[in-house]
Amino acid sequence: MGHDWAAVAGELERLLKLRTNIFAMKLFEDRAEMEAIERIRRPSAVHTLDQVVGQASRLGWTVGITAEDLVGAQCRAVVGLGGAKTDGWRSGEHMKGVWFKTSEDAAAHQAAMHCVPDGRYEALAVGPLASGRLDPPDIALFYATPGAMIYFINGLQWSGYRKFDWGVVGESACADSWGRALTTRTPSLSIPCFAERRYGGVEDDEMLMAAPPEYFVRAIEGMKALAKNGFRYPFPQYGVQQDVRAGMAVSYGERG
Repeated sequence: MGHDWAAVAGELERLLKLRTNIFAMKLFEDRAEMEAIERIRRPSAVHTLDQVVGQASRLGWTVGITAEDLVGAQCRAVVGLGGAKTDGWRSGEHMKGVWFKTSEDAAAHQAAMHCVPDGRYEALAVGPLASGRLDPPDIALFYATPGAMIYFINGLQWSGYRKFDWGVVGESACADSWGRALTTRTPSLSIPCFAERRYGGVEDDEMLMAAPPEYFVRAIEGMKALAKNGFRYPFPQYGVQQDVRAGMAVSYGERG
């Protein structure tokens, strides 16, 4: 059964007080399918994928890209476009002396990245989830503060609890977010890297969550349940010198 993604996006934006659009990503085996999307924008300049993501999340655009629209192999490799994973890319030599001290460090970084396998996809589209143009999306993503992120995670853990283990590759952190979510189809939290912040417009206090959008539905249900227990975002400050018992009693009652 399909979802009303506009309603899901609106509810998540309300619960987390989001400042930017929730956006979706969808990979296409045939670029013609991407180009056939209603009112799709095609880049007129070479971009980083961070910029394309920024156009979707901050400007509300729906943008379609192929390998030639992206600046280099690093962006292409994460989403599996253009046969980017050559031996030269795996060596990481282009990052030696820039982000990593030795060739061994650079190659280890490349090997640590979550990337969509090469050879299957010709194109990618990114756009607001609420528009419905990328239905069904492969994954959906949103930027939020650390406080909003832990509340979203609490919502995911309300029912069917699991511990989440995430990694940090450092630079190329898109591999931790959309790269990981596209390859594992699981919720993937990241600390956006320098490139995302410099070229993608990501603010200093923002983190990025990526997941198949069905997880958003689950998290919303969980956050609504938590709200009934007095847990809501933004978190009201109680005071570092107050007697804590009255505050905890609101949520825990006699169990506190």
